Amino acid sequence: MTALATRTGAAQQLFPLAEQLMGGRLPLRLRAWDGSLAGPDEAPVVVLRSRRALRRLVWQPGELGLAQAYVTGELDIEGDLADGLRTVWGAVRSRGLRPPELTLAQRGRAFRTALRLGAIGPRPAPPASQARLRGALHSRARDRAAISHHYDLSNDFYALLLDRTMAYSCGYWTSEKPGYVAEDAQRDKLELICRKLGLRPGARLLDIGCGWGSLALYAAQEYQVRVTAVTLAREQAEYVGAQVEKRGLGDLVDVRLSDYRDIEGGGYDAVSTIEMGEHVGDAEYPGFTATLYGMLRPAGRVLVQQMSRGAVAPGGGAFIEAYIAPDMHMRPLGETVSLLEGAGLEVRSVESLREHYARTVGAWLDTLEQRWAEFSDLAGEETARVWRLYLAGGRLAFEERRMGVDQILAVRPAGDGTSAMPGTPLDWYAEDGGR
Repeated sequence: MTALATRTGAAQQLFPLAEQLMGGRLPLRLRAWDGSLAGPDEAPVVVLRSRRALRRLVWQPGELGLAQAYVTGELDIEGDLADGLRTVWGAVRSRGLRPPELTLAQRGRAFRTALRLGAIGPRPAPPASQARLRGALHSRARDRAAISHHYDLSNDFYALLLDRTMAYSCGYWTSEKPGYVAEDAQRDKLELICRKLGLRPGARLLDIGCGWGSLALYAAQEYQVRVTAVTLAREQAEYVGAQVEKRGLGDLVDVRLSDYRDIEGGGYDAVSTIEMGEHVGDAEYPGFTATLYGMLRPAGRVLVQQMSRGAVAPGGGAFIEAYIAPDMHMRPLGETVSLLEGAGLEVRSVESLREHYARTVGAWLDTLEQRWAEFSDLAGEETARVWRLYLAGGRLAFEERRMGVDQILAVRPAGDGTSAMPGTPLDWYAEDGGR
């Protein structure tokens, strides 16, 4: 490549334009499709493999356009994705970068540069992995489609990603000893939930959003509890049903493919809903908490484990909602507590697991990277890249307190107002777990 080409390559033209559009110096180095480079020497290297990446950003500026370009491979970050994102996001925050209001002349120059580099053209089609939902928001049919988009990816995919518990939720890391791994943290989480719920042999547990049955199977095997396990995902229901038969738990576990709004009966001693409430819409959440209350007997307990975001950005974000969990709504923790109390439940304990989720997601990301070829062969390169971006970004969000996750324990008061709760939370950790 000649010195002239190096000076006038795509990267040299794009980088100053990007800094102008972002309102300051960018903490990254840019490598363009023609091999040209621009930006600080030690910064993470962002690779534009195709002009199509620029076209996506013109048509879809911001997070979603960047995500589309990344999952299709048109844009990449050299080296460790999580480290690159951490460096870039941290510098953007510390420098307070904000897109400025451009003058007419600046807009004209930006347009001419974009035209010269091939960024102006027909809108690229969305990647195949992007969700395409139809119908009224949080109608039963649309909720089924949203759940299916994520959880029916395939049981083989999740078996490859998760440990033997098949728990797809935040673990509870109780040890730093060598050999203590994600599977141990998941079992410790399941044990913690059972103890908080005060489960005893013969008790009735309703598990709403049971996933691949980790809690339902654990409670039945270890606590001899009768469990009704409910999921909207067909592949999950089939997996749990097969595990129930394999483990000889047919007398204790009843698996139902159902919407929570269609659950009938009540009188349960305990109700659990582990990272399912994020899929309940904002307008629908009061009805969801009313269901939790209505399913419990007096003095029965409910445990809600749920992710949260701040009041300014309670949604899942453009990428999450388009590729991972369509229609997700992560409300602030305080709002969730208020809604539970508004349904008549008495909140007795709130425990933050934010740091635990950073470690859990980090373990999943390590598995993805270590077995990258297997994931790509099983689900396709594009889907594997979706999950790499999802897990890398999710771990950082929990590390940096942009997202949280909490266990909320509540009780349905008895008629005389009593809760029948133990005098101290330490009783939840007793060796016999209340058995």
